[in-house]
Amino acid sequence: MRPTSGTYDAIVVGAGPNGLAAAITLAEAGLRVVVFEANATAGGGVRSLPLTEPGFVHDFGAAVFPFGLGSPFFQRLPLARYGLRWVQPDLPLAHPLDGGRAALMYPSLGQTAEGLGRDGARYRRLLAPLVRAWPRLAEEILGPVLHLPRHLLTLGRFGLPALLPARTLADLLFRREGARALWAGVAAHAALPFSAPASSAVGLVLLAVGHRVGWPVPRGGAQAITDALVAHLGALGGEVVTGERVEALGDLPPARSVLMDTAPETLLRVAGDRLPEGYRAALRAFRRGPSVFKLDYALDGPIPWQNPDCARAGTVHLGATLEEIAEAEAAVAEGRVHPRPYVLLAQPSLFDATRAPEGKHTVWAYAHLPFGSTVDYAAAIEAQIERFAPGFGDRVIARSVLDPAALERRNANLVGGEIFGGAQDLAQVVARPVLRPEPYRTGVPGLYLCSASTPPGGGVHGMCGVRAAQTALRDVFA
Repeated sequence: MRPTSGTYDAIVVGAGPNGLAAAITLAEAGLRVVVFEANATAGGGVRSLPLTEPGFVHDFGAAVFPFGLGSPFFQRLPLARYGLRWVQPDLPLAHPLDGGRAALMYPSLGQTAEGLGRDGARYRRLLAPLVRAWPRLAEEILGPVLHLPRHLLTLGRFGLPALLPARTLADLLFRREGARALWAGVAAHAALPFSAPASSAVGLVLLAVGHRVGWPVPRGGAQAITDALVAHLGALGGEVVTGERVEALGDLPPARSVLMDTAPETLLRVAGDRLPEGYRAALRAFRRGPSVFKLDYALDGPIPWQNPDCARAGTVHLGATLEEIAEAEAAVAEGRVHPRPYVLLAQPSLFDATRAPEGKHTVWAYAHLPFGSTVDYAAAIEAQIERFAPGFGDRVIARSVLDPAALERRNANLVGGEIFGGAQDLAQVVARPVLRPEPYRTGVPGLYLCSASTPPGGGVHGMCGVRAAQTALRDVFA
């Protein structure tokens, strides 16, 4: 599809969730917007692909979407009008332990706390203020780091525990294996060692939003989210042009503003010497987090979990104890490959029958590796699944392997197979990619960065694109 002729108010490069969020925000202001996407389909990390056998729908990137209902951007869009339907698993999360036991996260904060026994009261005290105040908290944390807070008390209740290392918070609050393991599995989404300052932040956010709105999956696969965003953009008069790789800014049609939903490395290549030297230096110094090694499966039946409650969960964290997960994530941070990885696993077909032929199922799983690793991690990941679900391998019909290099080939924003838009440690959350009240500006008038390499960072929430578009509206279109 080629764009119609003429001059645009704004061009967005990259049709991932942040690029589409930026385009929608600009189109809502009455601007003429076009999005250029290098791949044949829009979506970036929010796509569904036929990775194994016919009839099996696999999500290329994200598979479970806590921010699908918890992001201010998604909440206000009429995406149901375009066919998007959210499916809530019985349990957002299960965390199996050795011996057939499991720690469970229920939609209800109270029920989860009750299941954690003597640690439940502390779990409730930690999360109840954040769950109650989620809309206000989302407003504070899903935007630039440097801003004037509107909800100081809410931000303080989050910020004090969020700044703690994940291991420190666990040691302060939890005594029993189940609560410590449940916390460790969620905190490890940050892909940081548990000794790092602020390594608790991502875990607190995911638990709070999970108890507030759940960890849903989109009916039909992640592509349903992208298709709804593209359709809404079209209804606003915007265009999406796929199969068009942008090699230089000069290749673009005339426009008053350009927003880049790309990796910093791509912005450096495309914008070249137009960028101020100080900003170029900041982009060159931008640090990457761990890579991921991803497996997708077509199964001839559900995973045979030792603990049957695991079959009620959309997401399952594999790694048993806090100590084991902490050791695995520390190894990644030190550039080592751990023999027992922490594994994130999703089983959406248990709750969405459109994902696989009748009686069959899909599974999505990945583990962290040192950045740019070439290690084949498939056997280690599968050993972790078998550990908690003996006989899993007997149910595999087909398997797709996406190592870090393969992930980058399919999506240029996943540099080195890193899915977070850059390391999520405290220093780079504050300066992402630069320390400014408006970190989306590049120093070139009308040119903005709007990818997950800007605040608030990784996650399918669209707020990087929304905030960048709001900056462009103030700067260029007043």
